[in-house]
Amino acid sequence: MYFFRKKDPTRPTSFNLRVMHIINWTAIILFLLAILYKVGEYLFSKS
Repeated sequence: MYFFRKKDPTRPTSFNLRVMHIINWTAIILFLLAILYKVGEYLFSKS
């Protein structure tokens, strides 16, 4: 299967792939921060 292959050392690294991973990582972090903010807002702003 594709997921269990070793990395090919002769394959060049792709700049586009690296940028895609950085953007995905940033989006996931922002999403988790927004979820934490909303949960905190719900828990601590009870009137």
